Amino acid sequence: MSYKSIVVHLDTSERAHPRLELALRAAKQFGAHLTGMFSVFVPDPRSFDVMAGSAEYYSAQEKVRHERRAAIERLFHAELGRAKVEGDWVTTDECANLAVPRRGRTADLLIAGQGDPQDPEAYVGDHFPEDLLMATGRPVLMIPDVGAFPSLGSEVMVAWDGSREATRAVHDALPFMQRAKRTTIITVNGRKDEPADSRPAGTDIAAVIARHGVKAEVLNLDEVTGASIGDALLGHASDLGADLIVMGAYGHARWQERVMGGATREILKSMTLPVLMSH
Repeated sequence: MSYKSIVVHLDTSERAHPRLELALRAAKQFGAHLTGMFSVFVPDPRSFDVMAGSAEYYSAQEKVRHERRAAIERLFHAELGRAKVEGDWVTTDECANLAVPRRGRTADLLIAGQGDPQDPEAYVGDHFPEDLLMATGRPVLMIPDVGAFPSLGSEVMVAWDGSREATRAVHDALPFMQRAKRTTIITVNGRKDEPADSRPAGTDIAAVIARHGVKAEVLNLDEVTGASIGDALLGHASDLGADLIVMGAYGHARWQERVMGGATREILKSMTLPVLMSH
């Protein structure tokens, strides 16, 4: 199993270039075809009709967007050649929340950014990361809006709770884990009122992935107190020196959602290293 088709979402934000560099490394590592999917937020021009001078402003901004798109497209092709990676470029004026998941469904892995609230160019649509996770049907590798990541998938930490989503994430991440130096499976004890054996042991999934050539260690965390589950996971990832977190992504709150469920939103908001999520 490997990733042979990777799609990376690109825009005009400051983090687009670092995201491209990481996607190129992943494509080269797995011998994958890389598609650069350019999609940005484009306001409806009709919304400017009621304001004096707004039509001229919209026209000027549209010209700037085209110039920036041409610049990132040239960079994409130049970096493809430098890395000796096969790929193609796709651009769309359609809403990113619709266009990017649709393209991602034809790939083995979709790479996207967390979204930087300090950079207006990083905004491509409301709840964009969440829409990717819920609508794509493929694993999504989320890249934080800060930091540099010289390695990816060398030290993998798996957040395991036995859920359907976590199972999808573990199997979707096998190509990374099969190449990793170390994989650590983290389980979290449940609430005090839960039976002691209510959560599946990490040793069970460790045995499954061992048959795929993944040698994993299992670490069980006691009930987390004084910190959120997301913060606890990020803290242990730092302690382990992890450069990739693998976890299931939950959608709307529901009765099945237990300890790890709320961590999805927390990780998306506060991630400090790349996170591979599946739903």
